[in-house]
Amino acid sequence: MNVKKYIPNLLTLGNLLCGTIATIFAIKGDFFATAILVMTGIVFDFFDGFAARMLHVQGELGKQLDSLADMVTSGVVPGIVMMQLLINALNVDAVGYFGIDMYGATGSNLPYIGLILTLGAGYRLAKFNIDERQSESFIGVPTPAMSLFVISLPLIVEYAKDSFLVGLILNPYFLIIITVLFTYLMNAEIPLFSLKFKNFSFKDNVIKYVFLALSVVLLVTLKIVAIPLIILSYVVLSIVNNSDKRVSS
Repeated sequence: MNVKKYIPNLLTLGNLLCGTIATIFAIKGDFFATAILVMTGIVFDFFDGFAARMLHVQGELGKQLDSLADMVTSGVVPGIVMMQLLINALNVDAVGYFGIDMYGATGSNLPYIGLILTLGAGYRLAKFNIDERQSESFIGVPTPAMSLFVISLPLIVEYAKDSFLVGLILNPYFLIIITVLFTYLMNAEIPLFSLKFKNFSFKDNVIKYVFLALSVVLLVTLKIVAIPLIILSYVVLSIVNNSDKRVSS
């Protein structure tokens, strides 16, 4: 039996397990545990592809399983987190049953808007599986990047202690804009660079090294607040990189 062909899929299942448990914690409102589990799942997601390439065992099963795992960790979880943030921002006790208050509490249907992220992630992952253009780079923001952005928001509220940031994040209009923006960005025809290195030449990987250096500086100086800024810088640098390529060509 060829044991090595199962290693990438076991890593993918690790991602799925982390996402499933993160879903439970997100529903309970434990955003720190949710963030740890999502980040662990994303690490599994990175290494399953790496292992498949190193062991030369890439296959259709692994590709489909990878997207199914991502759908939970980077689709369902951020949607629930955004829904919980909207519940807090709207100062309601719970979400209603589409017009009926939950157990007589002050309910609202607006927090369901957060689940648009989940729908957008599902659509993106389905497109990714049939889009042959995305073997070396991405078209649209990857779902893990969106997930990291969203799960960082309640942590900033909890740990940043900056009244302006807290007020901004707990503004329902801001949260709805973020939801709509990332749903669009995940499915937009915007080429974004991948962090896969064919070689380590600075000339061939300038944009990647600039992004990594910027990420380190932001993390050291801003800590948890750096995460959404890193995701936004990834999108901006990709757009700038695309513009430079068009000019040079």
